[in-house]
Amino acid sequence: MEQHQKIKLFLADDHTLFRQGLRRIFELEDDMEIVGECSDGEAAVSLVLEIKPQVVLMDINMPKRTGVEATRLIKEADPDIRILILSIHDDEAYIFETIRAGANGYLLKDVESDVLVEAVRQVAGGSSFIHPQVTTKLLDEFKRLSNQVYDGDFEQGEPELSSEWQDILTQREMEILKLMAEGKSNRTIGETLFISEKTVKNHVSSILGKLSVDDRTQAVITAAKRCWVKL
Repeated sequence: MEQHQKIKLFLADDHTLFRQGLRRIFELEDDMEIVGECSDGEAAVSLVLEIKPQVVLMDINMPKRTGVEATRLIKEADPDIRILILSIHDDEAYIFETIRAGANGYLLKDVESDVLVEAVRQVAGGSSFIHPQVTTKLLDEFKRLSNQVYDGDFEQGEPELSSEWQDILTQREMEILKLMAEGKSNRTIGETLFISEKTVKNHVSSILGKLSVDDRTQAVITAAKRCWVKL
């Protein structure tokens, strides 16, 4: 039987108990292994560039160097290393800062373990992953910025939704896309539509492919620009 190479993970967080919790989660996964860990940003940069893991789980608030600074330095030296931010902050300023630094994903530390594992797999596979709660905040900010292009001297009506999506997506995919625009997770979407979470994931993958985007946030923003969904 062909054995697939395991995803090599590096943990960077200054809280020992949190790192131990992450280790326990990933040790249960047959396709993942921890190849290193550290408790400060300076060590994160040197060790990650030495060990060359596929995915780094990086805390934002660490001594010596912040997670943002460490992310920027790692990405400048080796853009192929994937970095997934783990943070207690859901403020969009933190999110945009980490994305500008080159992070490939952003998760809140209260994320469910199954979502965390799925995020690691997606990031390792070349996609991006944003926590559903964070996605809602990003979309709200996108909506606010979009509204600024309107002339304040006259009242704007609600834009009419386009039916162009019918040439690209199926009815079920559109239902899922609308729920994605509301910031719903795959599990919640499945419960809403009475389908399995795996089926939702398959539809989401199809949506991303048809829209030529890498992640859910890009899909929703693309749909909003085309007036397929309301934010």
